[in-house]
Formats: sequence, structure tokens, C-alpha cells
Amino acid sequence: MSMFIDTHTHIYSEEFDADREMAISRAGQAGVDCFLLPAIDSQYHERLLHTVSGFPHLCYPMMGLHPTSVKADFQNELAIVENYLERPDLRFYAVGEIGIDLYWDKTYEAEQKNAFRKQLNLAVTHHLPVVIHTRNSMDMALEILEKENNPGLRGVFHCFSGNQEQARRAINLGFLLGIGGVITYKNSGLQKVVEMTNPEHLVLETDAPWLPPVPHRGERNEPSYISLIAQKMAEIKKITLDQVAEITTQNARTIFHI
Repeated sequence: MSMFIDTHTHIYSEEFDADREMAISRAGQAGVDCFLLPAIDSQYHERLLHTVSGFPHLCYPMMGLHPTSVKADFQNELAIVENYLERPDLRFYAVGEIGIDLYWDKTYEAEQKNAFRKQLNLAVTHHLPVVIHTRNSMDMALEILEKENNPGLRGVFHCFSGNQEQARRAINLGFLLGIGGVITYKNSGLQKVVEMTNPEHLVLETDAPWLPPVPHRGERNEPSYISLIAQKMAEIKKITLDQVAEITTQNARTIFHI
């Protein structure tokens, strides 16, 4: 069986409280044997770490402050993130998810940029990749990364939704593109980007419980649906499902040091 890594899943969220173990089991049956768990903010850290401890060797934690959780007091949240990253008893595999989100609210745009830059520096300090969330902010995030121009920065553009030029800029910076359920949406534009991108620059993700692939739109997303995303990628790239699994899994293991 082809084995996959879900590089971005919120399996620790409330949406899985009723059947988390079953969802992880279903994912295993679908060939997913590794889950990377992005942080959101301090309200979720205990949930995240509890899930990791409950499923060792399957769940790998990140630590960071999600842009939609950046408010006026974001420095307090960043201090918590930094404290976690410095703990010798915990290992984190990325600083994430971090970034800029101007879709819902632009009130804290300046704070989001500030928090993003500070967390990029944290990633370099701790020799970790970053997982970047961008919504209505792709060019802004790319410009910040280009200005930082730090060769130590690497990572994944989570739920990549940019165009071919933005994909080129991200790849030139040494980043991978996180491809999720949106690849199965007819008019997303992502299919063309994937078609034109070498698979060595791609990783698979679900962002569960959100953004489920066709035919599950409108339902809760879950890690077992990685196989549907992979099938669509294989179709677009005109390669086998096994090749998609082998390439994207190796990409994920390399970037996250798993």
C-alpha cells in the first residue's frame, strides 16, 4: 500500500472529540501513517500535546501563533510559543502555523506582520522549518520572506492557493507547496499550478476538519481523505499513485526531519 504523510491536520480539535481514535484508524487504513499537527494559540496547546502523547510515533507537533489569533496582546502569546520551543522535554517539528490572514479582519494587520517576522526569526534560531498560512496575503508574505532573505528559512506554504508566479517565488525561496482538498475543486486554479510544478516541490495535507476534497464537500474533513488528494495529483501529473506517495512522503520527511 502507498504510504502518505498528512503534513497539516487539526486532529486534536473539538470536531474529533467523538471519534479521534477511529479517524486515525481510518487514516491508517487509507495509507496515512504520519500526521503533522499545527498549533493555533494557547487555548489549544494542551489539546495538541495531549493528542501527541496519546498517539506517539503517529502525531508530530508544531508550535506557533496562528495569524487569526494575533490581537493587541500578541506578545504574550509569542512568549508562550517561545517558552514551549525552549523546553528540553518537548520536540517540535516546525514553527507553525504562522503567517498573515486578511480575509476575516484587517484590524491587526500590522501586528500580524510583526508576529510573522518574529516567528520567522524563532524558526531560524531553533533550526526549524515554518508552516505559513496566507489568506488574501500571498504577495505580502512572499515580500516579507524575500526581504528577510535568510538562507536558514525553509518550510511549507500551507494550503497553497496562489498562482504560478507566486508558486515560482515560493519555490525559489526554498519552500514547498502544501496541496490539499482544493486541488479537487473544479475552478480553484490550483490544478494548473500543480500541473506546472515539479512534484519534488509538493507535499500533501488535509487541513482537517476543514476544506474536504470532492466528493466530501460540506462534510467534516479527515486525514483518510489524503488518498483522494493524492489520486487527483496523480491524475494531473500523469504519474502513478505510488509515485505521488513516494515523492511527497520523502519531501515531507526531508523538510520536517521526521
